[in-house]
Amino acid sequence: MPCFKCGARQSDPARGPSLWRRGVRADRQVLVCPDCQSEADWTAALDRCGVCSSTELICRLGDVECRSCGHTRPAEAGTEPIPQDIAPGLAEEVAAALARVLSPRRG
Repeated sequence: MPCFKCGARQSDPARGPSLWRRGVRADRQVLVCPDCQSEADWTAALDRCGVCSSTELICRLGDVECRSCGHTRPAEAGTEPIPQDIAPGLAEEVAAALARVLSPRRG
């Protein structure tokens, strides 16, 4: 899943925990890259908890849960379309990689 702000793709850290942060936007789980986190207002586009106003939300199994206060509510499906242009070429790269891995070897 790419960064929802800039489209950068996540890579595994060399050592230690990932510097990427999770959040919820329009009731969908999103990732934020370290570069976008350096912006002063990077949390402004994220959903907030209706009880404590925290942006420390996670979305799983159709529910949005606040990691700060524990409040859980059902996610509203389809509140905002998922942008298709955020990672141009990704579908083609995945298709090419699958073709390389799954094609029968010759010789």
